[in-house]
Amino acid sequence: MTPPVVHSLREQIREHILEGIVSGRWQPGERIVERRIAVELEVSQTPVREALRELESLQLIESAPNKGVRVRNLTADDLKESYPVRAGLEQVAAELAAGRLSENTMALEREVAALREADLAGDGEAQVRHTVAFHQEIVRAAGNAVLLHTWESLGIEVWTTLSIRWFSPEPRSHAQDHQEIVDAFRRRDPKIGALLKAHVLSCAPRV
Repeated sequence: MTPPVVHSLREQIREHILEGIVSGRWQPGERIVERRIAVELEVSQTPVREALRELESLQLIESAPNKGVRVRNLTADDLKESYPVRAGLEQVAAELAAGRLSENTMALEREVAALREADLAGDGEAQVRHTVAFHQEIVRAAGNAVLLHTWESLGIEVWTTLSIRWFSPEPRSHAQDHQEIVDAFRRRDPKIGALLKAHVLSCAPRV
């Protein structure tokens, strides 16, 4: 059984705002009012402000004096910028984690099984969640705290959500893509780093 995912209040608010942007509730250029979100969710404005700051640091929204916070007009090119950075980090992670993951791929297999169910159900939210979890398992297995912190600071979940929900040209088998990575770890493929890098780059959004 997969353990429940517990999110902090800030993370829940961030996901609420992100979903509003992805679904079109807030259009590019439209103002997001901190106080209204706080009232709607029945929370104080502090965690809302923290969530907005996090989304601004990821350049999903922008703020200006006397204009408040507004949704950025994001393009596929904007989203693509993080992928070469992420790909390089995950290449290093795969090479560092290769020995450990070649002996035990259970954590990766669990996420692939969940992705298989999400693919069949066409559940975009679950596809994002388990895709991110899969890659995070690899980065964690590298055993390098600096690498993990840098990877997490990229806002992988946010960009993956937008890439899959906005810019994926057609449905793809997320489970199969990730199963191939598991198989490469199992057979101790000496090119595992390059394989994972190529995989990440292939996930970059296309117009």
